[in-house]
Amino acid sequence: MVSVPEFDVIVIGGGIAGVSAGASLAAKQKVLVIEAESQPGYHASGRSAAYFAPAYGTAAVRRLTVDSHRFYRTPPAEFARDLLKPRGSLFLARQNEAGLLEDLAANQPGLERMSLEAIRAQVPIIDSNVSGGLLDLNGGDLDVHAILQGYLKQLRARGGTLQTDVRVLGLDRLGEHWQVRCGDGLVASARIIVNAAGAWADEVGMLAGLAPLGLQPKRRTACLIEVPEALNHAKWPMCVGIQEDYYFKAEGAHLLVSPADETLSAPCDAQPEDLDIALAIDRFQRVCNLPVKRVQFRWAGLRTFAPDGNFVVGADPRLAGYFWFAGQGGYGYQSAPAMADLICRLVLAEAVPTHQVAILPQLAPARLVN
Repeated sequence: MVSVPEFDVIVIGGGIAGVSAGASLAAKQKVLVIEAESQPGYHASGRSAAYFAPAYGTAAVRRLTVDSHRFYRTPPAEFARDLLKPRGSLFLARQNEAGLLEDLAANQPGLERMSLEAIRAQVPIIDSNVSGGLLDLNGGDLDVHAILQGYLKQLRARGGTLQTDVRVLGLDRLGEHWQVRCGDGLVASARIIVNAAGAWADEVGMLAGLAPLGLQPKRRTACLIEVPEALNHAKWPMCVGIQEDYYFKAEGAHLLVSPADETLSAPCDAQPEDLDIALAIDRFQRVCNLPVKRVQFRWAGLRTFAPDGNFVVGADPRLAGYFWFAGQGGYGYQSAPAMADLICRLVLAEAVPTHQVAILPQLAPARLVN
């Protein structure tokens, strides 16, 4: 009889969600992280805009982002030192968007009001179509490669195991344990399953016999354009449309431009479409006086959302030992430290920080179970 490798926790998914959860849990548990692709972070995690935006997202998202700030400022020994480099974010309003600007200012009074003249002093290409903006000085660029590698190093240092090129085909509840069946013949057992499969999370849930929670993968497109060196664009804040219908930021010698598209998609290896690239350039040029001669590089990735836009974190009420860690949308990296700590506490039945208790119902999978 062939023995089945036994773990305390099996995490399905090797993006930033799965790897950070696995590393956190490995401090106290025997952990296996399973990734279907040949390398961790292949899909959404490897295609992130890499920005830390504490003013972005729902109240629960913002809470967990703020709670991740200290980690990025003073990371553990397994991580590089400069994970977060300061860069403000500037929310831009066109002439017909003054009401939205006021709404955001009322909702987040800590943001600094900016006139068109003040905006142009920082980003000289801004067009007169822009009437004003709000500046958040608390953001910054995240080194997503260094963050993912840091969590992988931490996972290994704590005795955790990562298996790549392994696709899960079945999840069976046998007594008080789960048995995971995979395409290469691997079978492993654990008391706890953590579903961190990103765009495939609902599909992995169905392998366990669970009806879908309604998680929605959405395609996000980005491209790089040239910027004259004389503009010194490296110091510009990240610029975001007040309706979140575009954004652009420095990316080395280029500008990264996105139409902030959210096109529903089946789980897949997302690719950019010409229409979305054209939309990105059109929205950029509606607010900027900078000719775009050609696109240097283009890509797309899937960001997965719950119907209400909040994360999905915690135990499934329908099956013992089954936890969700999904629906992180475009906020996976900026909230990763606090999210990893939270799922670890929930799995281990440890106390959650007092200031996070109020958001737990907004994150609980039970809210999406019919």
